[in-house]
Amino acid sequence: IQSIEHRANLDTIEIEGIPLIDLSLSHTTDINLLVSEIGNACNNWGFFQVINHGVPLELLEKIKVAAKTFFDQPMEEKRKVKRDEVNPMGYYESEHTKNVRDWKEVFDFLIKDPTFLPASPELEDDEMRTLSNQWPENPPQFSLLMFAREVCQEYARELEKLGYKLLELIALSLGLPSNRFNGYFEDQLSRMRLNHYPPCPCPELALGVGRHKDAGALTIVTQDDVGGLQVKRKSDGVWVPVKPTSNALVINVGDIIQVWSNEAYESVEHRVVVNSERERFSIPIFFFPSHYVMVKPLEELVNEGNPPKYKPYNFGKFNAARYRSNFKKLEVQNIQISDFKII
Repeated sequence: IQSIEHRANLDTIEIEGIPLIDLSLSHTTDINLLVSEIGNACNNWGFFQVINHGVPLELLEKIKVAAKTFFDQPMEEKRKVKRDEVNPMGYYESEHTKNVRDWKEVFDFLIKDPTFLPASPELEDDEMRTLSNQWPENPPQFSLLMFAREVCQEYARELEKLGYKLLELIALSLGLPSNRFNGYFEDQLSRMRLNHYPPCPCPELALGVGRHKDAGALTIVTQDDVGGLQVKRKSDGVWVPVKPTSNALVINVGDIIQVWSNEAYESVEHRVVVNSERERFSIPIFFFPSHYVMVKPLEELVNEGNPPKYKPYNFGKFNAARYRSNFKKLEVQNIQISDFKII
């Protein structure tokens, strides 16, 4: 149950939504316009939707079927691939955001399998550990789940290509070479998630996901037609619904781009509200750099008049601290980029 000040107002209101951007432009003059639109959306909202993004539309439908196929299994089957402190990939039904349990269940898997991550967040500890995906083996609906696995892997490959394209457009919008960010993702820790939000008997008290910002560089989400994602508008703090748009993908910049851009672009709070009538599915992919990347403001974007606003931090160690906190209710807030802010 959320504290009173963080509960959602479920009254339906018409309000201007986040920008909708067409990625199909191809000519030089059009690319300049597209880059400008991307920059304005990142600056003003931190969120936007894209259409004509190149991801096959039938694949968008298949990934939603794959999510439903997995979550429709009996609980005992889902728990056979439950994640734990040894392997944080797999199924989980008791995730907390801001120390309040979310009204959702998830299934996480890595884009690169296996993936290597520091074993602990301690800076002096050089030990590495290997993360691998967990997939259901020989469940009652084996053929259906094999289909779901293949669709998830195909979807991840397509979204990875789109992610690089968007990172290039964001780099250009900051006045940087298009490939400026690419090298940070050679051994990426990126992961994909299937989200299921069941109907909630008291949607005015709970949230599917509480208010938060994304710790990675970029997040790309496909959602069904139910709706529930809300973005905290930068200009006035109003929670704005992200209206489902046919065949569109929702994009948001994360904390890492906020640091790289030295706050030219800001990672924005968002949350998910639930309802008492319909289940909802969403599938985000979180673009995380390699474990050895030191995240800091890019030297091209800082100068005497605009000094660095953050101290460098190692993303692998940062990520290890976040994973560890998934399995205990903290008395303090999880590690944040604000911990590295230069006052």
